[in-house]
Amino acid sequence: MTFLGHVITGLSLGSIYAIIALGYTMVYGIAKMLNFAHGDVIMIGAYVCFFAVTSFNLPPVLGILAAMLLCTVLGIVIERLAYKPLRQAPSLAVLITAIGVSYFLQNGAQLLWGASPKSFPMNFFNFGGEKGISLLGGELNISYVAIVTVLACVVIMIVLTLFTTKTKLGKAMRACSEDKGAAQLMGINVNQTISMTFAIGSALAAVAGVLMCSAYPALMPTTGSLPGIKAFTAAVFGGIGSIPGAFLGGILLGLIETFTKAYITTDLSDGIVFAVLIVVLLVRPAGLLGKYVPEKV
Repeated sequence: MTFLGHVITGLSLGSIYAIIALGYTMVYGIAKMLNFAHGDVIMIGAYVCFFAVTSFNLPPVLGILAAMLLCTVLGIVIERLAYKPLRQAPSLAVLITAIGVSYFLQNGAQLLWGASPKSFPMNFFNFGGEKGISLLGGELNISYVAIVTVLACVVIMIVLTLFTTKTKLGKAMRACSEDKGAAQLMGINVNQTISMTFAIGSALAAVAGVLMCSAYPALMPTTGSLPGIKAFTAAVFGGIGSIPGAFLGGILLGLIETFTKAYITTDLSDGIVFAVLIVVLLVRPAGLLGKYVPEKV
C-alpha cells in the first residue's frame, strides 16, 4: 500500500503546484508577462492566515478569507505600481521588475515577521480531532489536508474554467488575451481586466500558501520561492496560458517529484523534474495542452 500512499502524496503536492500554476497561467494568458513575485504572494498569504489564527484566534475559514482579501489587494497594488507603467516596455524590463518585487516582498516579510521559521498549526484541517481517515484496514491513511487540497484544486479549476467561458469578465479576459487592441476597440477596459486577473491570481496564491503550509508547516520569508518556480515549471509543462494545462502540469509534477523521492533519490528529485520538463518541451514546445501559434509577420 506504500505505492497508493505515494500516489496520494503526489496528488496533494501536485494540487498545490496546480493552484499556484493557475495564477501564473492566468496572468501570462491575459497580460503576456511572467509575474515571478507570485511565489512571494503565496508566502504573504500564509503569514496573514498564520497570524489571524494564532494571534487573533480567528477560525481557519476566516483566516483563509483574510489571507485571500489581503493578497487580492496586494496583487492589484503590485500590478498598478510595478507592472502597469511597463505595459509597453520590453519583456526584459518587466522580468527584472518582477524579480525586484519578489525580493522586496521577501525582505519586507523578514522585517515585519523575522527570519526565523514559524510552525504552522498542524491541526489546521483536522476535523473532529482526527488527522485523517484510514482505509484498507488501516494500511492506507489519507490526511484531511490532502483531501482538502485535492478537492480545492479540482473545484478551483472547474470554477475558473466556467468563469472564463461563461461570464462577461471572463470573456473580456479571453478577448484581451487574443488581441488587446481589438478588445479595447470593442469597449473592453483592458487595464481593469488585467488588474482583475492579478487579483484572482493573488487570491489563488493565498489559498495555495495556506494549503502548502498546512501540509509542510515551516513558514519563513523564502517559503514561496521554490514552490513558485516549480509551479511556473508546471504551467510551462502543461501549456502556459491554458487552465487545464496548468492543472495537468501541476498534478504530473507533484507525482514525478514524489515518486522520484520515494524510489530514486531525494537529492536529484528537483533535477529530474526539470529534466522531464526539458524532454517534454523538446517534443512539444508549447507544453502538453498548449497550442502553437505561429507569429504573423
